[in-house]
Amino acid sequence: MTYSANTLLIKSLAKQFGFDYCGIAAAKELTEDARRLENWLTKGYQGEMQYMENHFDLRVDPRKLVPGAKSVITFLKNYYPASQDQDAINTSDLKIAKYALGEDYHIVIRTQLQNILEEMRSKMGQIEGRGFVDSAPVLERSWAHLSGAGWIGKNGNLIQPKAGSYFFIATLIVDIELDYDAPFTKDYCGSCTKCIDACPTEAILPDKTIQGNHCISYYTIELKQNEIASNKPYSDWAFGCDICQEVCPWNRFSKEHNESHFKPLTGLLQMNTDQWLQMEEETFKARFKNSPLLRTKLKGMKRNINFLLEQRLIDGRL
Repeated sequence: MTYSANTLLIKSLAKQFGFDYCGIAAAKELTEDARRLENWLTKGYQGEMQYMENHFDLRVDPRKLVPGAKSVITFLKNYYPASQDQDAINTSDLKIAKYALGEDYHIVIRTQLQNILEEMRSKMGQIEGRGFVDSAPVLERSWAHLSGAGWIGKNGNLIQPKAGSYFFIATLIVDIELDYDAPFTKDYCGSCTKCIDACPTEAILPDKTIQGNHCISYYTIELKQNEIASNKPYSDWAFGCDICQEVCPWNRFSKEHNESHFKPLTGLLQMNTDQWLQMEEETFKARFKNSPLLRTKLKGMKRNINFLLEQRLIDGRL
């Protein structure tokens, strides 16, 4: 399609700030998504993530989140690690989700969105808008799908054809009309069930429902209890989990990112269980002050690692 000057400017700015995709959809109420979310919450799949229950009306209608909103702009930023880091990832004593190896993506991308908005205002005039990066009641994957970015796979992740799913999703909601991209209409998961079969905690249901309160990421990050009460194998994941992405055939197309802020923090992949368990609070806060690992805190990391050590003992690996 032929884009207007304003839309072309936004897509150009997306490339300038290192985003791998930019798509735009008209702001509206997501009626079908609201129904699914309500059903998901009713079944208790959010577990202790009570923030998922808050601001329901804002979550399903961006016009209530940003008064006067007319357009929802979706940005994708790749975070797949460079090939030279893969060996360290694969041989690491403890597994950490790839998205958490570098600096906190919230901080990095939020700054980039604000810069894009300021550039838009300087070129296009007064614009009311807000940028969001997994930190507000926004259904990012739904908007990404509506903007043509890809389809939502059985593992709940947005998947791009010939690009995979290792992407952060960010949204910029603005009060101006733009040219709108066509929604992605295909679903290329087909009959594949690799993510369902590989999930060790059976968190992925056949109908594309994710039982959040059964996910390893939930237990290692969101759960605030002092102990992890589970008899499921965690496959040495100490923070988050990438299993459902690792087995996804579409991620054979993943390419290394170009974002310097997402490079693994120095020495992180070489840290073993003893180093983690002996670490003091002050050291942790200083070393990981701009890291996603700060979310679970040192207390949470040590809890996770002690749980994994118990599993290794049971499995005869200690």
